[in-house]
Amino acid sequence: MITNVASAVLYVSDQDVALAFYRDVLGFTVVTDADMGQGARWLEVKPEGAQTSIVLSDAAAFDKSPGEGAYLTFAAGDVAATVEELRQRGAEVTDPVIEPWGTYATVDAPDGHKLQFNERPAT
Repeated sequence: MITNVASAVLYVSDQDVALAFYRDVLGFTVVTDADMGQGARWLEVKPEGAQTSIVLSDAAAFDKSPGEGAYLTFAAGDVAATVEELRQRGAEVTDPVIEPWGTYATVDAPDGHKLQFNERPAT
């Protein structure tokens, strides 16, 4: 049976630029960085301790456009603190938005990907 989401694929124009953002700015861990043959590279990252990973796939190798792919939302324990930390690392991040369902902000990733992170209210 299916137990969880394994990964989401994001198509990027430059895997090294994407890797630097996800690893160095967002603090993700590299799960796999392997040669797939014929010039393709499997590059997979994830937040520390997460089950689900992100595959940073070379758009050109799969006849896709950079920026094409999933819209991702991550969980954060404290959105305001995360906004400040990401800004200190050089990321462009929106101010936190408070909604009845929780608080969220959005960070700009390479190739036009918009990544959202949110915190749910305590129940």
